[in-house]
Amino acid sequence: MKIINPHRRGILRPKQVRGANSAVVLQLLRRFDRISRADLARRSGLSEGTVSRIVSGLREQSLVAEVGAENSTGGRPATRLQLSDAPRAIGVEIQNWETRFAVASTRGALLETTALRTPATPKQTVEMIGAQVEAYCRTHGRALLHGVGVTARGIVNSRDGVVQLGNAPGWVDVPLRAMLESATGLPVTVEHDVRAAASAEYNYTNAGELAPQCLLYFRVDEGVGVGLILNGEVYTGPSMAAGEFGQMVIADDGSNSRHDRPGCLEKLVSNMAVCDAYAETQGRFNSASTADSAAKVRRICQRATDGDQAAMQVVARAARYLAIGIVNVAWGLDPEVIVLNSTLNTVWPILLAAIEAQFPDTAEWPAFRRLRVQQSGLGEQGTLVGAATLAFAPLFQLDRAG
Repeated sequence: MKIINPHRRGILRPKQVRGANSAVVLQLLRRFDRISRADLARRSGLSEGTVSRIVSGLREQSLVAEVGAENSTGGRPATRLQLSDAPRAIGVEIQNWETRFAVASTRGALLETTALRTPATPKQTVEMIGAQVEAYCRTHGRALLHGVGVTARGIVNSRDGVVQLGNAPGWVDVPLRAMLESATGLPVTVEHDVRAAASAEYNYTNAGELAPQCLLYFRVDEGVGVGLILNGEVYTGPSMAAGEFGQMVIADDGSNSRHDRPGCLEKLVSNMAVCDAYAETQGRFNSASTADSAAKVRRICQRATDGDQAAMQVVARAARYLAIGIVNVAWGLDPEVIVLNSTLNTVWPILLAAIEAQFPDTAEWPAFRRLRVQQSGLGEQGTLVGAATLAFAPLFQLDRAG
């Protein structure tokens, strides 16, 4: 696992070196959860003495805790370490129909969750978030909270903390970070929901270890979004709009539309598209709303598993289109791992077989031989974990001071 690229960093001052080394240790603890000092030294390339000094300092800051001994192989058993659960942060996932909240630890564990109906306007949403954050502050203690991470849909400028173009009316050029910092009195980080979920998958599952250079995170629900992790960093694009592969045309029907075209991936494999296709086989219109479309797709998948011919055809068609879209992106970006978070994961054997059927002959294209496709390890909680752990990001940054 590559953590430091010295060619990108230039010359560091001693304090910066100490901070970078501490960040490396914290990164390894985040990746491997429980690990000994000796393993930290081996994986980081630091000396055991340096690791011991770093760990001592991190324990004093309540960032690292000892959690028992490893099984002994003859000598004195090594003490295992993990990130401490003491530091807390709040995550907020703003969806069109509901807003989900969580308090999380640095280990990505969700300690408490809440869901409330999303209000009609950004101002009302900020007021609701402020009230819930204050409730968490009373319960967990404001001093323990490192900050608030918030995710939204649409085009999100994470650098400026602005929702430039949301998925709901009124969410245009909303300075969400400034509004929430004023409402909560805490540091606030704002990120796109799929990018946050991709980052959580990279940092808190085995995906990051398997994909040190390129990980693709596909999320398929009411739309299709792709998070790109390149060399350990989330790629946003110059306009903060990278990853909109849902607009990729898979089945061109000659339409002159330039957005949400009938043959684009989103129109073929989203939850509403699957519901529409199944309703059509029954000779009726789809009655599912965006809010309950996921539950309806799960029922369609169950019917397919039970042998319902119409459901089987709909699921197979959606799986094929999704597979074509995924492999098209893989052709262009050469990823090591593709993580898929989709309601169609309910029928994972069918979906995986459809994806692998689109792979070229690996004798001719060896890059596909090592490509791993796997289900999301965090599932529906991925975005919330990503949101809640945004506030901890400075702890893991290699350029932080000691």
